[in-house]
Amino acid sequence: MGVKLVRIDDRLIHGQVCSTWIGDYGIEQVLIINDKVSKDPVQKSVVGLAAPAGVRVLVFGVDQFIEVLKKNPIKKDTLLLFTTSTDVLKVVNGGLEIQKVNAGGMRYNETRKRLTKSISVTPEEESAFKELMDKGIEVFVQMVPKDDVVYMKDLI
Repeated sequence: MGVKLVRIDDRLIHGQVCSTWIGDYGIEQVLIINDKVSKDPVQKSVVGLAAPAGVRVLVFGVDQFIEVLKKNPIKKDTLLLFTTSTDVLKVVNGGLEIQKVNAGGMRYNETRKRLTKSISVTPEEESAFKELMDKGIEVFVQMVPKDDVVYMKDLI
């Protein structure tokens, strides 16, 4: 029970997450931790529609999640879904204890450096990944569970 997977994917809940990660990890609830989504009522209502039946989806802002976590330990088999490594680092610094982070999708644009086909980072995100690894957290890139694992330490 508790956090089964921490994933960074800027697409949030989509086909790969629903058809593979949720099923393979026996996920009962998805907690999306993202300030922008938490403040957008339309996006908040839409993300829940993409999840499989019976999987609860809740959305929190980053600071809000840190406060909730202090009072309520996670008891259900849970997927924590983030859009950036900087948000993961902030939550870890706020008290979340994790061993691994799966980087699944961070889209490329002109402000980002491409690390793999699916992962591009800003300087701040790259620094956050390094800090997570310095804390002993294993960071790996894997789009779907059947793909080979690529370790972030080999990319940055």
